[in-house]
Parts: sequence; structure tokens; C-alpha cells
Amino acid sequence: MFGNGGFGTCYRSKNLKKLELPPQGLNTLFGVQDQNIKYLETLLDVSIGARGNELLIDGDERDIKTVEQILTDFGELFDEGNTFTDKELRDAFKQIAEDRAYSLKDHFLKARFNPSGKKQVAPKTANQRKYLDAIAANDLVFGIGVAGTGKSYLAVAMAIDALFKKQVSRIILTRPAVEAGERLGFLPGDLQEKVDPYLRPLYDALFDLVDSEKVTKMLEKRIIEIAPLAFMRGRTLADAFIILDEAQNTTSEQMKMFLTRIGFGSKAVVTGDKTQIDLPRGQKSGLKEAEHVLANLDGIDFVYFSEKDVVRHKLVQMIVKAYEAHSDGNDHPDAEK
Repeated sequence: MFGNGGFGTCYRSKNLKKLELPPQGLNTLFGVQDQNIKYLETLLDVSIGARGNELLIDGDERDIKTVEQILTDFGELFDEGNTFTDKELRDAFKQIAEDRAYSLKDHFLKARFNPSGKKQVAPKTANQRKYLDAIAANDLVFGIGVAGTGKSYLAVAMAIDALFKKQVSRIILTRPAVEAGERLGFLPGDLQEKVDPYLRPLYDALFDLVDSEKVTKMLEKRIIEIAPLAFMRGRTLADAFIILDEAQNTTSEQMKMFLTRIGFGSKAVVTGDKTQIDLPRGQKSGLKEAEHVLANLDGIDFVYFSEKDVVRHKLVQMIVKAYEAHSDGNDHPDAEK
């Protein structure tokens, strides 16, 4: 039933550790075709095998201690009736390998949350966890990095969580849209219908996390407001959770305008991808400028994501990496003009 983790008749070192888990727990821990344990072995310098209910761990002493803590936590969580999918376990293993201070209990008892009762949310990478912690601890957080890393989705999840816990009285979601000029004028419908396509990703996150009927009612009552960034001018946004998405496409003036809208009792998250700036050539990105201007201010945190944090299809991670390599090559003096 379980793989032998590479064990033969002898062991590599004197660091061998033995632990026991119930048979049902071993089934869950090892996963389909032992994929969970094999994955853990690739993350840490260890070999893990099973003889009956007994687990055998061999390898680097520091890594053995990490695995020992993982398995001890797993046994206790399992005994308490917690359930796990293979993907959830592998996500947790990866984060623990990146940050040894993190634990399986932290992941399953503290890091996961259910904003509205519809869907549980959990960080899938160490940077996602840092991002959630930063949002909880600061009034203004910048999430900067490539597409597909969960910047917007997790910010919306935290906003919903704050709303349902009555930490704020409303949510305001905004994005820079095309200019409110002739390009919008060519689109059919009233102004709201014209700008909705630009804000659709924010709607998608809301409807994924909250029952559609609740979202519709909150939109009607303006408890949740989704609007182009231009609509924020002249307002003071108090007692609100405010998210500025796609901030790489703000101008310096727009970014300053947005940041000075934050009122008492409010929290703001700014997300953006500096590799996808669509501003006219020569126009400075407000996100890039804010990154330098606000870098050393207390109460403001910056969290950076890379292709390693991409949580979409595995091809997306490869595509992001390929484009970064291509961009670096074009910057080289010998690159093709």
C-alpha cells in the first residue's frame, strides 16, 4: 500500500526517526500512489517509508526535524477529525519547506479562512501567506507581481472577511479603465454598462466567494461598490476596505488621488503587475512611483510575487518565465534590434 521511500536493508545515517500513525492516517498522508510523500521528499533531503503503521524518516538532521514536526502535527490534526486533500497537503508541505517557522497546524487551523461561509480560502505559497498577514497588520498594502499569483482574489477575500466580521461597513473595488472619452462613447449601453467589462475580474472574485444573491443585494445597497478609478476623485472613503486593482496603469496623479481618498477606519490594498503597463509611452506608472516614494513609511507594506507564486495552470508559470527571459534577452546589447 505504501512506498518504502527508498529504504533498503540499511540506512544512510544514524539520524533515523520512527513515528506511528493510524492506517487511515497513512492512507491520507501518502496520497494516491504515494504522491504526497514523494513530493515532500523532493522538497527536503529525506527518505520516508512505512512498515505497517510505523513511519521511518532518514536524511539530513535538520530536515528530519522538520518532517517529524509535520508528521506529529498531521497525526494530531487527523485524530481531531480534520480532513485533507492531496493538493492541500502538498501546498502546506511546500510552504513549510520555504519557511521552517511555519507549521502544518498553522496552515490548517490559522491560515485558512472562510470569508462568507461559501468557500474556504487558503494561501498556496509562502508569499501569499505573507500578503494575507501584511493586509491584516497594515492599513495600506501593495501587492506587486506577475499575473496569476492571487493578488486581487486574496485582497477581495480579505475585504469580504472584514465586511462580514463588521470591521468595515463597505467594500470599494476600483480599477483604472479606459479614459471616459470617445473610446467609451463607442461602446453600447449606459455608463455602468460601458465600464463593467473593465471591472469584470473583480465581479468574478466576488461571485466566487459570496452567494450571488447576497452579492447582488450588497451591490444594490452600495455596501459593495465597484467603479472606475476616475469615480473616486473628490471622495473621502471612511470605514471601508478599498482595493485598487491593475494599479500599474494609474498615472502618478491618479495614484496620489487614490491614496489621499483613504479615510478613518479604512484599509486599502493596491495590486499591480509592473510587466503589464498599458500607459502611453513616456507616461510614468503611478505604481512604480509609489513604490519608491512610500517605501520607508510606517504602516505601509509591500509584498512581491514572482512566477513561483503563480497558482493558475502550470503552463502560466512557464509562460511568465519565458517572457521574462525573452525580455531580459532583448535588453542585452547583443540582442536583435
